[in-house]
Amino acid sequence: MTYILAIDQGTSSSRCILYNQEAQPVAVAQREFPQIYPKPGWVEHDAEMIWRSQAAVFQAVLQQQNLSPSGIAAIGITNQRETTVIWDRSTGKPIYNAIVWQDRRTAGECLRLKNAGYEPVVQAKTGLLLDAYFSATKIKWLLDHVEGARDKAERGELAFGTIDCWLVWNLSQGELHITDVSNASRTLLYNIEQLRWDEELLALFDIPAAILPTVKSSSEIYGLTRNAETGIGIPIAALAGDQQAALFGQLCHQPGMAKCTYGTGSFLMMNTGTKIPASKHRLLNTIAWQIGDQVTYALEGSVFMGGAVMQWLRDGLLVFKDTSESENLAASVSDNGGIYFVPALTGLGAPHWDSNARGAIFGITRGTSQAHLTRAALESIAFQVDEVLQTMVLDCGKPVSQLRIDGGAANNGLMAQFQADISGVHIIRPDNLETTALGAAYLAGLAAGYWTSEELRESWRIGQTFTPQMDKKQVEFQKHYWQKAIERTKNWVD
Repeated sequence: MTYILAIDQGTSSSRCILYNQEAQPVAVAQREFPQIYPKPGWVEHDAEMIWRSQAAVFQAVLQQQNLSPSGIAAIGITNQRETTVIWDRSTGKPIYNAIVWQDRRTAGECLRLKNAGYEPVVQAKTGLLLDAYFSATKIKWLLDHVEGARDKAERGELAFGTIDCWLVWNLSQGELHITDVSNASRTLLYNIEQLRWDEELLALFDIPAAILPTVKSSSEIYGLTRNAETGIGIPIAALAGDQQAALFGQLCHQPGMAKCTYGTGSFLMMNTGTKIPASKHRLLNTIAWQIGDQVTYALEGSVFMGGAVMQWLRDGLLVFKDTSESENLAASVSDNGGIYFVPALTGLGAPHWDSNARGAIFGITRGTSQAHLTRAALESIAFQVDEVLQTMVLDCGKPVSQLRIDGGAANNGLMAQFQADISGVHIIRPDNLETTALGAAYLAGLAAGYWTSEELRESWRIGQTFTPQMDKKQVEFQKHYWQKAIERTKNWVD
């Protein structure tokens, strides 16, 4: 028996999952790694720690099944997007910590470019907005602030990659310096219509082309593993950014189908097929995936603080010891007690795109408890997703009847029901919530001939459906106070 192995490298942990022929997980291993906060608004990861944690969980799932590398038909990789690594081609060592997608240190550079009038051309080429969220200004910062980096980059001695690229480099012992279209489309450097690195954008951000990876499709056999830590000779067969992988794993393969992943952030994405719709409300166009010569696009809204809100309550405020306790704590009160929590801890994402917003809690009284705060935090996740969903409906001109959800926070039934209530849509929670890893596995299995498209459709099952129950006047009341709270957090940092 052979298996498909999915590598799911996330913002807070590295994970591997083995899938059998029925697309069911048979072995799972996960390891958290440290978050690094050198200054307010700065977020970094140790890229070598990411690789070590990923190699460790890779070995762990093989040991769980007593499996040799020959038992793996193919590897699919999905990853936290936009996070930026630059390393030395000869040594394979990063020149600095990875700068994480949440990092805001380049917000000033983005504002400078906006004020200079560059955002329209950037958006037309990439589908993205000028924001510190994306990779380009992170690359520029590294080249400008690490001694000797720019000279080395110009000489072709350095390599840039998002996390997928970094993992493939290590898996192949430096033979493969590649990424796929879904990850390339998140850099602010890739022309999503012409499917190439854009020379005008490289010049705008002052980035030498010599450091860039080769861009591939999302589902093909790129090469074989060469690293003894993870086994030699395994086909590497899929690459996809985490949100695109989740869209594929949720089987949102037809235009108009949408999903939301509740991970560290919350990411709403709708399949738009072969079209790149112009957003009038500051949503993003992105490449969902490429299979063969067929490119599929998506409309996306990104919420920076989703499940990370609950992590902050756990680690920062010590409200509970485990995030799994949050649902019972929140359910111990009948409502939020008038508390509205705007978790703009790293600024606001779509549809506001305000790097200078900061988190705030409104409505605190002497009767406010930890339970009220926890409930307000859970509700804040749903409020933010609803803002993106309603904006997406305006852009597309037609309502969304159902939203497929996944990710860790989707386990929280209270939050899922509140999402259905506040958004007025059916929330579909699949039987298997790990759809990000599943999407990477699906893409790899297709490339290796392990599954057919029909077999994928048969493997996806609904776990639970949440239907709207809240009175419309109560919905309006809740949204009114949420909007008041949002407006008061904007442009806090001068």
